[in-house]
Amino acid sequence: MLSVETKYFGTLCCRDEAVFDFPNGLPAFEREKRFVLIELPEDAPLVFLQSLTTSELCFLAFPVLVVDNNYRLALSLEDWSTLELDPHHSLGLGRDLLVLTLVSVHQGFSATANLMAPIVVNLKTRCGLQAIRQDRMYSHEHPVGSPAPEAAC
Repeated sequence: MLSVETKYFGTLCCRDEAVFDFPNGLPAFEREKRFVLIELPEDAPLVFLQSLTTSELCFLAFPVLVVDNNYRLALSLEDWSTLELDPHHSLGLGRDLLVLTLVSVHQGFSATANLMAPIVVNLKTRCGLQAIRQDRMYSHEHPVGSPAPEAAC
């Protein structure tokens, strides 16, 4: 078990398998390489991605399929390599990959989800990254609770 200091939850004990490594950090947070996923039953399906380095850094997130149950993940060749995955192998969201959409809360408590750049974690290796899409299929400010746009085939 790992002891984690957090700003919002105090000191928590976490299982090793809840820790994810981000070799490149996250955009704008490149020095943040290790995060723990905090799941509180009373806040489900909302999850918290807590930095192990900076106790004040905690991202709100939803599993992407909660926001859009037809979400189509797009990874670059570099993303496949970083995640140590074979781009020719079929993978399942939730089975092989954890895909989270970061949530922003705006004035007036309206929330948006970033479907354009989800957090993707290889559940086998615990390695993750923020996969920034090169297309415009999804928005970085998708209103939470709104239907997602129809994905083009």
